[in-house]
Amino acid sequence: MREILGDLRRWRARGDERVVIATLVAARGSAPRPVGSKLAVSERGELAGSVSGGCVESEVYEEARSILAGAESKLVSYGISDEQAWSVGLPCGGEVDVYVEQTPWE
Repeated sequence: MREILGDLRRWRARGDERVVIATLVAARGSAPRPVGSKLAVSERGELAGSVSGGCVESEVYEEARSILAGAESKLVSYGISDEQAWSVGLPCGGEVDVYVEQTPWE
């Protein structure tokens, strides 16, 4: 949370009313970030922090934008098998679960 705190404070100070925070809640196999990592998305679409990388981070961003547009908070899972990983140039597969939620400024 410390890595996104400065950005959250800046967004709130400028008047942003909503923010979505994605939290990495589980990882199986290879994962670039540890459980507990966070990604914040401001109502203006700015990012702070990280929960993964590459295409997963892009997908989490899209989930965050949909929540800012009115969708419900949700748990999303992403993964690739070891066999699939090798075919796309990755050394190993892995799975992550990310909880994406709108967070009040309280």
